[in-house]
Amino acid sequence: MPEVIRRGAVFGALLAVLGTLGTAVPSQASATPPTACPPTLAGKATCYTGQDANGAYYTMAVPKRWNRALVVHAHGGPTASIDPSDTTKDLAEWAVMVQEGYAWAASSYRRGGYGVRMAAADTDTVRRLFVERFGRPDRTYVHGQSFGGNVAAKIAETYGRERGAYDGVLLTSGLLAGGSRGYDHRVDLRVVYQYYCRNLPRPTEPQYPLWQGLPADSTLTPDDVLARLEECTGIGSANRTPSQQRNLDDITAVTGIPERSLPTHLQYATFLFQDIAVNRLGGRNPFATQGVRYTGSHDDSALNAGVARFAADPTARRDLSYDSDLTGQVSLPVLTLHAIDDPSVFVEHEAAYRATLHGAGRDSHLVQTFTREAGHDGLSVSEYATSIAALDDWVRTGRKPAPSSIAESCGAFDRTYEGGCFYDPGYRPSAYCSRVRPRPGGAGWPAMTAAQERTWSRIDGVGIAP
Repeated sequence: MPEVIRRGAVFGALLAVLGTLGTAVPSQASATPPTACPPTLAGKATCYTGQDANGAYYTMAVPKRWNRALVVHAHGGPTASIDPSDTTKDLAEWAVMVQEGYAWAASSYRRGGYGVRMAAADTDTVRRLFVERFGRPDRTYVHGQSFGGNVAAKIAETYGRERGAYDGVLLTSGLLAGGSRGYDHRVDLRVVYQYYCRNLPRPTEPQYPLWQGLPADSTLTPDDVLARLEECTGIGSANRTPSQQRNLDDITAVTGIPERSLPTHLQYATFLFQDIAVNRLGGRNPFATQGVRYTGSHDDSALNAGVARFAADPTARRDLSYDSDLTGQVSLPVLTLHAIDDPSVFVEHEAAYRATLHGAGRDSHLVQTFTREAGHDGLSVSEYATSIAALDDWVRTGRKPAPSSIAESCGAFDRTYEGGCFYDPGYRPSAYCSRVRPRPGGAGWPAMTAAQERTWSRIDGVGIAP
């Protein structure tokens, strides 16, 4: 189920600053007693839960037959709020890692809402907690799923050079274009949707800039937004009116977002944007539609004349970029897995990530694999087992795998898990700009001065407002 729906409802208000980077280990960590594991791991592992000094909840699992390697998991989202049970649910979802002999640890992050550097710091905290309790593993891998892919890639750049911290990176269905452009398709959806539907907000409601997602005091819920989407497009109905069908056709054609994932994308373009603009950037706008040419509708001229236009605040875009964009400065083996027809995080994010590493001269550290699947979460469990094994073999032997050899090795795991193997070793994604319209002048926000960098390093290590 899409994370925006599974994990919560409306994004919360701005929370107070919690803790500081490096104060993550509670003194009682080594005394936490075992807790119940998810049913799939009963009798196969010992599990532990707790809360770190910054307020983040965590779950750890150590298999009965531990291979002395650790997977540190960064979850997707961003989630609306945190709950003590979230990380145990994540463990159940990724139980294959433990079944394959890897210890596992994950953080809920200290709060809901956006913040890549914050999530990276909290994920590294749970690694340190694990080491405090069980000693340093022989090998440590960071795994990021979806938004967690952005987090894990940031961990590789921020903490990957720390001696003995991490040995490799696994990114599955990763949002790898960074926050400053990784949500541009949702910016386009927000304005294109409003052009056709005119109900978010309605003409009779207080108006607000669409880049804001919603006003700070809005009482709309995700169910309300879904009802307005259904009202305009008839989505989910077998009896759409002709006008609803045309609205739906125009919105999906212009944005490239498939009908099946339209509700999730619209909720992110509403509640996540509210969180980013209102809570994290103090009301500043990091997004732009100025100069973007929209095509694919039944009347492109009318659409481009009437769609909402706005330019980004350069300081807001800079701050979002600092928090979430990737530099490519990685020195660890990085393996990615992505479905070619991922409806939530388009596969072209992989092209953006390869280009980033290539620009930094680090693409030799990267192996990308693709599958002929149409999902985002819940790809074949056999492929997840194959991926972590391939990364582990790469780290242990120093032999970089080819996508074809990874695909060939999947069959052995499929005999155990029977999830199927759908690799396409010859696939290469098109450039990111082929799927998501670039913003004219998008790279022109001002660079940070040395003094500003020092200031950011003192703000809890979280980048944008905590």
